[in-house]
Amino acid sequence: MTILVTGGAGYIGSHMVHELVDAGESVVVLDNLSTGFRFLIPGSVPFVAGSTGDRELVARTIEKHRVEAIIHFAASIVVPDSIRDPLGYYRNNTMNTCALLNAAVEGGVKQFIFSSTAAVYGNAGDEPVREDAPTPPISPYGSSKLMSEIVLHDTSRAHDLRFVILRYFNVAGADPKRRTGQSTPAATHLIKVACEAALGKRARLDVFGTDYPTADGTCVRDYIHVTDLVRAHSAALAYLRRGGPSMTFNCGYGHGHSVLEVVEAVRRASGRNFPVNIAGRRAGDPVSLVANVDRIRSLLKWRPQFDNLDTIVRHAYAWEERLPGKREPVAT
Repeated sequence: MTILVTGGAGYIGSHMVHELVDAGESVVVLDNLSTGFRFLIPGSVPFVAGSTGDRELVARTIEKHRVEAIIHFAASIVVPDSIRDPLGYYRNNTMNTCALLNAAVEGGVKQFIFSSTAAVYGNAGDEPVREDAPTPPISPYGSSKLMSEIVLHDTSRAHDLRFVILRYFNVAGADPKRRTGQSTPAATHLIKVACEAALGKRARLDVFGTDYPTADGTCVRDYIHVTDLVRAHSAALAYLRRGGPSMTFNCGYGHGHSVLEVVEAVRRASGRNFPVNIAGRRAGDPVSLVANVDRIRSLLKWRPQFDNLDTIVRHAYAWEERLPGKREPVAT
């Protein structure tokens, strides 16, 4: 039996594919390559070019490869873009997830792992946020993911489908073996952008707001290494295979770092003092988002291996240094 990884040629999805292949699993990737790259996935893995919203294509893929489980990464993820284009985000994130679930139910898929986000919590406050906390998202991105969660809950009640929802905090870093990493041009992930600035691929790094009620005035986030994150997915798959009931888990480390702390970590890793521009606040940015991770540690027995900001940054920088292909510097 096979695991379908949607968005498997993207940043997190490609790490998941390598993790599954390393474990001896049979995998098929579905990706429209809007932000993903074929070179990030092993050549031995079957690849289907297309959208999760194409029900006929998904149905054929499920049948042909005898798919037993779906790990769903494919989505639009940039908060400011979601504010400019909410309809695009609801279409790609929510409507396409509905279409994917429809094909999954019709194809007899019993296990579904959904890539969600801490953005569903909105302005969660200073304390580590639990999975049962209120979910008032403050961006269309967060709302589109929360709507997908609701659809998944309702689908599971009506059909023989169990799920795990993983709410990511800030994913960063790269494969320690340097097989894959964040490769999207003009990406908005802070650590990647800072690494690009350190390498001269960007003119500078913009810091959006230094007047937040935090220790240094910049936003605080819980950064999780991408390898630890995909191993949480592997633990979730094992949990579902054991017959575990549908559940939602936070994916983070339980402590945060500010934007300026990240800047200093990238300077340490690179040995370069790149330009930083202080800009105004950006719409849709919460002050602080830090995960309470008691549930995932207890029920999935998940234990991170790379819980260290300098390690995360060092792996991200090493990938950025060797990123295949040459690009013109990104104007900012």
